[in-house]
Amino acid sequence: MRLAANLSMLFTDAPFLERVGRAARAGFRAVECQFPYEYDATALREQLDLHHLELVLHNLPAGDWAAGDRGMACDPARMDEFAIGLERAIAWAQALGCTRLNCLAGAVPAGMTREVARDTLVRNLDMAAWRLKGEGIRLLLEAINTRDVPGFLVHTTRDAREVLDAVGSDNLFIQYDAYHMQIMEGDLSRTIEANLDCIAHIQIADPPLRSEPGTGEINVPYLFDFLDRVGYDGWVGCEYTPLGRTEDGLAWARPYLQR
Repeated sequence: MRLAANLSMLFTDAPFLERVGRAARAGFRAVECQFPYEYDATALREQLDLHHLELVLHNLPAGDWAAGDRGMACDPARMDEFAIGLERAIAWAQALGCTRLNCLAGAVPAGMTREVARDTLVRNLDMAAWRLKGEGIRLLLEAINTRDVPGFLVHTTRDAREVLDAVGSDNLFIQYDAYHMQIMEGDLSRTIEANLDCIAHIQIADPPLRSEPGTGEINVPYLFDFLDRVGYDGWVGCEYTPLGRTEDGLAWARPYLQR
């Protein structure tokens, strides 16, 4: 397995830019983050280059996170905002050498049907997938559980696959988050195998606390062995909330980092 440290959730006892070096010293060869936009892109790229790390994924702008936004791609009233955010994400991805951008669909707006929200998402993703393909960047769509984010439009792998089919682009893929999908549907290995052709990134955390593997209900060694057997060759992002200091909880990852 090729593990990427999520800098938004790991090593959070240090300032963001210092987390890059912490990840490298822990043995990671790649990192990801949720939203890099509040940091200096040049300084972040310098840290990545200094420590020989690749930034393999970050999200498109998802609205006002502090106010509760978890994406706006399904809101017809915010299509212009989505388009502006897409251009911002492209600029950052190019500056940071990142070739995967993840889209959060968002919750269905109050008073709106799922059908209207889904149609809006399809239109936005169709535009974004075409735009990003011209820049050599893959577009990903993530399903998120409705326990943590009530009303989230895309909340199962089937939802995500149906959206991909509706868009019909060869530059739109699934970002499969095992934490969210264990909560929503379980049966992780069979679901991954059935959708392996369109999964371009995987993230891991252990429910119910969303903490490091080995603290909850997912058999991560089995899952990783399974991913090897079926030929998954992408990155696995470690997007979890450590129970203590990040380095102290990395015993589960050392066999993979040492490889």
